[in-house]
Amino acid sequence: MNLRLLLAALAFAVCAPASSSDLAKPMILVAKRSLQDRVYGATVLIVRPLGERHVGFIMNKPTNLTLGKLFPKHLPSQKVADPVYLGGPTGAEVIFALVKGDNPGARSLTLAPGLFLAYDSRVVDHVIETQPQQARFFAGMVMWQPNELDEELKRGLWYLLDAQPEALLNKPSDGLWEELVGRAERKANAI
Repeated sequence: MNLRLLLAALAFAVCAPASSSDLAKPMILVAKRSLQDRVYGATVLIVRPLGERHVGFIMNKPTNLTLGKLFPKHLPSQKVADPVYLGGPTGAEVIFALVKGDNPGARSLTLAPGLFLAYDSRVVDHVIETQPQQARFFAGMVMWQPNELDEELKRGLWYLLDAQPEALLNKPSDGLWEELVGRAERKANAI
C-alpha cells in the first residue's frame, strides 16, 4: 500500500463507523511467548480499528536513533533525548507522535482515552516543538488487512488487554512486555 493511501486511511478513520465485534475498540496486544518472530516477538502494541482494518504501534522497541539524528537541522528535534521507537514495518520512513493528554490538533487520531496519534507532519513538528515530554515518537506502524488480526487472535498469537495509556507511555519501556505477558498469563490461568 502506498504511503499516501495509508495516510488517507488514517484521515478517514476519524469518520469511520465502529464495528460491533470485540475488535471494535482500542486494545493492547501482548505477544505470547510462543510468537517467535524477529519483528513481533516479545512485543506490546496499541491497536485501534480503522474501518475494516486495524492500525497499531509497537510500544517497546526503541531504536538507536533520536529525532536529532534523523533531523539534524531541526533545532527542537536536537532537544529530544528519547529514542525513536520502531512502530512497525509499514511506512517506516514516516514519524508519528503518540501524545498523552490533550489532542495535539487536527489530523490526529484518538487511540484510547487521553492518547492521541499525530500523523500529519506539521502536527508532529508542533508536538516536537511544544510538548515532546508528553509524547513518544515512532518510525512506521503495523497495519492489518481486513480480518487479519482476528485470524491472528484465533491462531493464539496475542493476548488481548484493555487499552491503558498510562501503562504504555512509561519511560523507559524496558520490562513492559515481561510485565504485561505475565499479567495476561495469570489472567488466562485464573479463568
